Amino acid sequence: MSFQSNPLSLSLPEPALESWLRDSGYLELLDQRSSASAPSASASAGSGLGVPPGAGGGFFSSLFSHLGTLISLFTLNPFAKLTTDDFSGETPSWTDGFVGSCDSYSFPSSPTQARLRVQENVKRFARNYATLFILFFACTLYQMPFALVGLLSSLALWDFFKFSDDKWGFNQRPIIRLCLIRTAQCATAVILLCCNVQMALFCSLAVSYAVLMLHAAFRKLTPRKQLIRSGGRRN
Repeated sequence: MSFQSNPLSLSLPEPALESWLRDSGYLELLDQRSSASAPSASASAGSGLGVPPGAGGGFFSSLFSHLGTLISLFTLNPFAKLTTDDFSGETPSWTDGFVGSCDSYSFPSSPTQARLRVQENVKRFARNYATLFILFFACTLYQMPFALVGLLSSLALWDFFKFSDDKWGFNQRPIIRLCLIRTAQCATAVILLCCNVQMALFCSLAVSYAVLMLHAAFRKLTPRKQLIRSGGRRN
């Protein structure tokens, strides 16, 4: 007995389904679909090339694929979809939301999935990444006390300028006030350069960016409701 196809049945093409999931906000489902389709895609690619399943060609193919995915991370702009509203929300839980469990991580199956994860995780964990940058910068200043002294000296210089401005009323003498501002700016630049504050800032940015890219690329997308629920349990 043969069954005929129902013309009224739902038949949605794969690109259309992925576009609908992306537009509807179900990015975690799209991430799961990408991870599930990766083994079958690799197997079909290997069979198309005539490589036996147990041959070493499959290993090198997988290795080059993973290397290509890692290299693609350097071409991504993780802040492409980041907005100021992402910093105004509640900070996700560090344990359940940001770190998660061992099952919360997997290697991205393709550069497309890596881009999806990075851009979405940066939006979701923007406050966590900002906190990590402040922590790394504080640790760097602790390891470079001369840079810490330079930064504090710059802050003290501008605080003294504000105190002098309020006391002697430089607002009524705009030319003198402008000259003092330019002098303070030059002095601040000299202090920061001589104390290697820019090196401390560069090291903090480099470490923070590396942590951001690796965490955002390997962290699976989880439903937003789960992140909100974990944040509520923390409070």
